[in-house]
Amino acid sequence: MSSTTRAWLQIHFCVVLWGFTAILGKLITLQALPLVWWRMTLVAGMVLVVKEFWRGLGRMSPRLVATFAGIGVIVSLHWLSFYGSIKLSNASVAATCIAFAPVLISFVEPLVTSRRFNPRELVVGLAVIPGVALVVGGTPAAMRPGIAMGALSALLVAVFASLNKRFIERGDALAVTGIEMGAGAIFLTLIGPLLPPMEGLFELPGRRDALLLLVLALGCTLLPFALSLVAQRHLTAFATTLAVNMEPVYAILLAIVLLGEQRELDASFYAGGGLILATVFAHPLLVRRMAR
Repeated sequence: MSSTTRAWLQIHFCVVLWGFTAILGKLITLQALPLVWWRMTLVAGMVLVVKEFWRGLGRMSPRLVATFAGIGVIVSLHWLSFYGSIKLSNASVAATCIAFAPVLISFVEPLVTSRRFNPRELVVGLAVIPGVALVVGGTPAAMRPGIAMGALSALLVAVFASLNKRFIERGDALAVTGIEMGAGAIFLTLIGPLLPPMEGLFELPGRRDALLLLVLALGCTLLPFALSLVAQRHLTAFATTLAVNMEPVYAILLAIVLLGEQRELDASFYAGGGLILATVFAHPLLVRRMAR
């Protein structure tokens, strides 16, 4: 097996693992705030015991550390809104909303990185609107607050992904992960008492939730992170983007198979989700064509 083929299989395995984050978010009985706090705390704790983290941290300036800590706060808010979307609706709705992120990045990245805005990206963004309308129309009214929360989550993805892209070359990837996870956990610790529900942030999860949280932190965060770093050395940015865009697809399919969520949503939801995903996949194809 060639290194490129192995890398392609690795990146898709990572994306499948990321697709499970929505499923685990639905299965874990904790509310969104303690769920995210435990996830970030566990990942930060795992990274802190690795020597490479401290070596990478020592090579970074205090200002850069503070920058990544700020990005970590945005990551915590993204996860908080993502799991909030799952709790308010279901895994399929939250995953579909995350599919907005690649399109939103087209608008956010020029502002963050100071690159020139491409008018053609506006066309791609407008193409999402019919899909959004179908998704909203195909979702029960009781779940629509989950759509709003999911859209906020997608916007936060666009912000922190653009910021990471701007600054990641200045820091070690493992050190950046530890800083962002640790800063996010500290931020949630500080604001936790101010957010509803006020109780339960530091409550020990039950045995079942504890096991699922470990799977979420190790199997769906650290493991795919490490594998994706290795795989990206042998793949083009275009191939990586296409693979990562499969995450909502895998999440929705897993939600149908494992949670039976197709009974909660009608055909127009899946038609709208299909349009959104088609737009997401068309975007990197258009970018590649324009680059040529």
